[in-house]
Amino acid sequence: MADVVAPADPTSAPARAALRAYYEDIVTRWYGRTATTAEVDELVAGSGDDRLAPPRGVLLLARHGEEVVGCGGLRVLGDVGEVTRLHVSSTARGRGIGTRLLTALEEEARARGLRALRLETRDDLVEARRLYARHGYTPTERFTDDPYAHHCLAKRLDPAHPDG
Repeated sequence: MADVVAPADPTSAPARAALRAYYEDIVTRWYGRTATTAEVDELVAGSGDDRLAPPRGVLLLARHGEEVVGCGGLRVLGDVGEVTRLHVSSTARGRGIGTRLLTALEEEARARGLRALRLETRDDLVEARRLYARHGYTPTERFTDDPYAHHCLAKRLDPAHPDG
């Protein structure tokens, strides 16, 4: 059974569940303990995930059969895109799903004519930082006041070359 990456309505039940899994994971990692329902509910309420809906964004879900095993979002900000909510469930890590999600987000950005992508990440999200480095994301000047964003990264997109 192959993993499939495809766009989803961010308000759909599978998308909401995937985004909730993302928030549970980042809260759990941050505090070094299981996230509480209240902590996750607070993040979901203030998430702005509605900005991942077309035409100003896209949310991709990765599925293994019927099971949603990951997600990734793209927000369009003029001629730059912001990669966000990239997450692969712990049971599906190590299978290249993060790469497939990131590559699909980059393809979506190129199709929209974006010239660059940017993102923010934390120190403790080491798998994500390795993934971004492998795909050519490099440090850039800080573009957010989010106190949890330890690293701001960017990548120029060359429409003629999928790897650049």
